Amino acid sequence: MESFIIEGGHPLQGTITPQGAKNEALQVICATLLTDEEVCLQNIPDILDVVNLIGLLKDMGVEVTRKGPNEYVFQAKSLRYDFLESSDFVTKCASLRGSVLTIGPLLARLKKTIVAKPGGDKIGRRRLDTHFLGFKKLGADFNYVAKRNVFTIETTGLTGCDMLLDEASVTGTANIIMAAVLAKGRTTVYNAACEPYIQQLCHCLNAMGADISGIGSNLLAINGVEKLHGTTHRVLPDMIEVGSFIGMAAMIGNGIRIKDVSVKQLGIIPDTFRRLGIDIVVEGDDLVIPPQKHYVIESFIDGSAMTIADAPWPGLTPDLLSVLIVVATQAKGSVLFHQKMFESRLFFTDKLIDMGAQIILCDPHRAVVVGHDKKRKLRGGKMTSPDIRAGIALLIAAMSAKGSSRIDNIAQIDRGYENIEQRLNALGAKIRRLNVCSV
Repeated sequence: MESFIIEGGHPLQGTITPQGAKNEALQVICATLLTDEEVCLQNIPDILDVVNLIGLLKDMGVEVTRKGPNEYVFQAKSLRYDFLESSDFVTKCASLRGSVLTIGPLLARLKKTIVAKPGGDKIGRRRLDTHFLGFKKLGADFNYVAKRNVFTIETTGLTGCDMLLDEASVTGTANIIMAAVLAKGRTTVYNAACEPYIQQLCHCLNAMGADISGIGSNLLAINGVEKLHGTTHRVLPDMIEVGSFIGMAAMIGNGIRIKDVSVKQLGIIPDTFRRLGIDIVVEGDDLVIPPQKHYVIESFIDGSAMTIADAPWPGLTPDLLSVLIVVATQAKGSVLFHQKMFESRLFFTDKLIDMGAQIILCDPHRAVVVGHDKKRKLRGGKMTSPDIRAGIALLIAAMSAKGSSRIDNIAQIDRGYENIEQRLNALGAKIRRLNVCSV
């Protein structure tokens, strides 16, 4: 197990470029299973979740060629169903949340697949009902194999239909889209997720020969086609990493430029940070965050206290609430954060309280932050990263804190952030990676 040792209080200055979007990369990598032709994917982030998913596809029989930094060619010419029936497949799926995105493509391509419980962040219950209900409506049958604790899914042929999703699940929508593109007839998906990740997946599939309309809305229409072909697709910048860098710049920046962020795809993320009083300047496709001597949390128009809540796109992504909470600890004013989607995601605030933050955890979904107005620094401490986003939030807190901090279980951070300590050290941070076994 590895840890970070962080020497706090060193201001960050300079230019940083976000990696490719993790969530989009996981989706389009799985989409390569839908064709036997070559698919070239560019701007793929070199992070643990992506590396593990690529390894899983290789085990399935996909030929993977690395053309250069962050660029891969995938060719799923000869898929191995025997691997799906192995215990090795079940074990690997149990450690990788992204494995769930292979179900739709494999069902469409092979007409059968095996579902093992996927791994990932421990942030609360993440059910798969939306996926399964969608597959069932398309004509798939499920059987539980008690001996292996897996489900088998089979179909004699998927057929298009009209469906209303029970929730706007991003991975559920992606899985259903990838199954429906090769189904017979027309599928309409209402209450579909419409995040930029989903839009990019649809654009990639259309470039492969799919027929998807309604992209960007919550009503998708998919006319099934007989076969998909190869294409080249470039992954968007990761908007969660962009938001993380905004938070770092606000807390401890001395002038930071975030380059090539794809401003139009960021939605309300910049404005949400502005509601905390953060000054953000847009220059072309870059964001410039000047030094923030202090920042004041806005009130609503009627004078009531600010509340920030997550919501399906185009609402605020829940992945940034952890970062926003840390940023608010040094703001002037108070703000209520309402995390609606996951019941365990706010528990990391205990670690911020130990560092001196003034936070009231009202219940598993709501926390009130009373800002210090940068008059009282957080203090360093020892902590453990519970998930990707809480991990980066704790890293931001540690960089701004007085004294030294240690963060254990940083594999969680590595799952979502590429070479994070080298990139931040280049801006002036003092972060050291430590192999705990050697201590």
